[in-house]
Amino acid sequence: MAAASFTAAKFLVPVAARSGGERAPPLPPVGASSSSFARTLRRGGGAHHHPRLRTALAVSSDLVAGNKAAQAAATHPAVTREEALEVYEDMVLGRVFEDMCAQMYYRGKMFGFVHLYNGQEAVSTGFIKLLNQADCVVSTYRDHVHALSKGVPPRNVMAELFGKATGCCRGQGGSMHMFSAPHNLLGGFAFIGEGIPVATGAAFAAKYRHEVLKESGPDGLDVTLAFFGDGTCNNGQFFECLNMAQLWKLPIVFVVENNLWAIGMSHLRATSDPEIWKKGPSFGMPGVHVDGMDVLKVREVAKEAIERARRGEGPTLVECETYRFRGHSLADPDELRKPDEKTHYAARDPITALKKYIIEENLATESELKSIEKKIDDVVEEAVEFADASPHPPRSQLLENVFADPKGFGIGPDGKYRCEDPKFTQGTAQV
Repeated sequence: MAAASFTAAKFLVPVAARSGGERAPPLPPVGASSSSFARTLRRGGGAHHHPRLRTALAVSSDLVAGNKAAQAAATHPAVTREEALEVYEDMVLGRVFEDMCAQMYYRGKMFGFVHLYNGQEAVSTGFIKLLNQADCVVSTYRDHVHALSKGVPPRNVMAELFGKATGCCRGQGGSMHMFSAPHNLLGGFAFIGEGIPVATGAAFAAKYRHEVLKESGPDGLDVTLAFFGDGTCNNGQFFECLNMAQLWKLPIVFVVENNLWAIGMSHLRATSDPEIWKKGPSFGMPGVHVDGMDVLKVREVAKEAIERARRGEGPTLVECETYRFRGHSLADPDELRKPDEKTHYAARDPITALKKYIIEENLATESELKSIEKKIDDVVEEAVEFADASPHPPRSQLLENVFADPKGFGIGPDGKYRCEDPKFTQGTAQV
């Protein structure tokens, strides 16, 4: 794996790529070109050739307290007009949709916990918009925008949040459990780390289809993206699945959305080594750190990670350092994070930054971008109207997806299987 592949990020060579007894190759100095780093690797340069890279882009309140690490030069990879507008539209859709969710939650249209994605749009868009339809996405409880990026219609996502029968899970999933088989969105998962084994299994299935059943498409293997947060990276499933994925060279990308806080726990206080990306090489896979507030840098790293997975070269661990602009959920008053920290990241809004880049590079005019924003406003308004007018699920739906065999509901007082009682299947029988 050539270091030059990941030009927008910090890169650590897998342990498996080193010969026995050799010192670990150096990390590239801040601001150094990836090509010069690649040359150092080829000639076997040790850590004594370069000063050790300082701590990863500072995390949590450390950043605004003055302990700033040097950041890579703010250069952006090339992007076409069509790509830029697609990315901008998807990010705006995510932001506007989540803002509307907040309104609907406080109006009593949604129930339970609702976790919004504001601020993290560059990660979802940067990765998911590069996927094919057959590729899979496994999300977390913060899953609305992942669903939108994967192509699930906004009206069906909103209806699901409203608990309506027209939702993508017919109203049975809600905010934390988005699922869509046609879009290969394999779910949001409420427990942290819960989705990583599912994603690993999906990647194994893709490899089995490719190598045994010979069913893959001409582009190569179907790829799975596993999204999870920084708090998950201290859980056992994370390490077990990294090992299994590398052992079998599975076509999966592990995407860490490091928003610096696990609910109210600072990442720095909970993790012995806060640089999550370094855990990849321990299992023999590339580890990459990227600025998760810059969608073009995320997109560049994502493209290489997805392509190498599709070629059968195995998994990649990508740490995207990002930030959520709201509390952990809409029930969180968000009093633990320092105001200056929140202000710092708000000034790095990924959508504002992309808009500025598009205009400065003459990829589109401000009026064209405003037209996209107006279009998205209309789409989200229509989604709310659709969800509000949709019916609630019938009571009988409660009995579906419980037992593979309806006889599993057992035998009633009359000695007959309950599933044979029409009132029971309609959800009106007294049990």
